[in-house]
Amino acid sequence: MRAVYPGTFDPFTPGHLNVVERAPDLFDEVVVLVAVNSSKRPGTDEEARAAAVRAILPVEWTSVTVAAWNGLTSAYCRQHDVGVIVRGVRNTTDLQAEYQLAAMNQSLGVPTVFLPAQPELAAVSSTAVRTPRY
Repeated sequence: MRAVYPGTFDPFTPGHLNVVERAPDLFDEVVVLVAVNSSKRPGTDEEARAAAVRAILPVEWTSVTVAAWNGLTSAYCRQHDVGVIVRGVRNTTDLQAEYQLAAMNQSLGVPTVFLPAQPELAAVSSTAVRTPRY
């Protein structure tokens, strides 16, 4: 089964990498889907962020690919024969927000699997990584 791991990945954090590292244990192929989210304003476009993710992933991870996408994740899944969405969750706040997205995607025919963050990575967010410290 093919899975997609969508996100804006601005930037791609150690937590994101950990999800991508664990997902191939569950699925035959994982696509890291670098997406556009109209409620977020990333520093670069999705193609540049996809290239940055590709540069981070080990080349020996042959069952992991990266794609840029501007549209609904469920539409990508239908167009590319992907059977499940993978989402990482760090805490209950993440889970509440992700559950709403999962319910919507389920209604569109694509189930979601949640992977809990490793405890040492639970406090890491793209916002925290991106925000300069003074």
